Amino acid sequence: MTEYIYECIDRQGQIVKGRLSAENEISAIEKLKKMELMILDIKQTDLNSKRRKSLFSKKVTLGELAMFSKQLATMINVGIPVTRALFAISEQTGNPVFKDALINIAENIESGRDLSDAFGMYPGIFSNLYISMLHSGEVGGNLDEALNRLSDQLQKEKTLTDNIKASTFYPRMVAGFAIILFISMLVFMVPIFQGFIPENVPVPAITAFVFLLSESLRGKWYIWLSMTAGIILLILLFIKSPLGKRFWEEIKLKIPIFGPMLHKSVLARFSRTLSTLLEGGIPVIQALESAGSTSGSLLISEAIAEAAEQIIQGRNISEQLEGNKLFPPMMIQMIAIGEETGSISSMLDKLAEFYEEEVATLTKGLTALLEPIMLVIVGIIIGAMIVALYLPIFTAITQAGF
Repeated sequence: MTEYIYECIDRQGQIVKGRLSAENEISAIEKLKKMELMILDIKQTDLNSKRRKSLFSKKVTLGELAMFSKQLATMINVGIPVTRALFAISEQTGNPVFKDALINIAENIESGRDLSDAFGMYPGIFSNLYISMLHSGEVGGNLDEALNRLSDQLQKEKTLTDNIKASTFYPRMVAGFAIILFISMLVFMVPIFQGFIPENVPVPAITAFVFLLSESLRGKWYIWLSMTAGIILLILLFIKSPLGKRFWEEIKLKIPIFGPMLHKSVLARFSRTLSTLLEGGIPVIQALESAGSTSGSLLISEAIAEAAEQIIQGRNISEQLEGNKLFPPMMIQMIAIGEETGSISSMLDKLAEFYEEEVATLTKGLTALLEPIMLVIVGIIIGAMIVALYLPIFTAITQAGF
């Protein structure tokens, strides 16, 4: 799909501007004619400038989306038209990317586009879940309720994401510090110690290795830099491939401490999303597929896609998920009870709250556990380096008879 910018005249004689997506220019013109607009100008957006903008522009955060959804719901609830509310909110936001998107969305709605279609032109900001909920609220006449549910969903998603980031921040910071310290010692400190050691003094194997590594890093730094960049690039390309995504996720779920936390965070996100979609009136199959794809887990997404094929034939959700190790027995039982009592949405909401609390508890314990472990690792690295450097000096002193 290609994005086009248009300038038209509507039935009231007013000039309207906006954007739309179409396969080609002819399709774009046909869409505008169906909207009963007289075309003044239509052109394809500048792909190069758009690409540059996406690279350097500020992203729209979950917090901003949650606040926007709450504000829009409140304004619609008191009777303010959607376009007027969008223009008002756009003037308040400090994110220029979000501001431009809201203005364009309002202009497209004024020109006759459906609300969900106008929002759907910005997939980088509004997810499929968001668009589905907007469409449901638009069709059902309860747009403010759909936006309130989206706001709650996004706020809880933000809390979950923040908990995970908080638990991994300390290990990443200490690991980065240890790498920088190790490289700095090899580049600056090792040559100084190497100059203190007489040439006729034999050095232990560990010291010889440190000297060789230091000389290689200082003399052939460009090779090390190229190798490191190449390895990182290959790893990233592999992880982004379907096979790599599956392999990396299976590895992550098996990591002690981190694995259970990541698994429960995915289950919380899946349960919360599915509950929100079902409560918003989205059909079961569509809700399952959307919840699976937005759960952040390729394995769960594939499992849900397989289960959906059987659920279409009239089978229960719990029956199709039972036996899959990704879904704990407690989760299966609660979904089954929800299906039997007709309260699956509330059951999923309770499941999400349970797993979110579990993640919060695990993150607190994880931080307290990792602090001493990371300090010990850094101490071992520095201690090993110092021992390797001082051993030949002690040997030279011993041979000299001091």
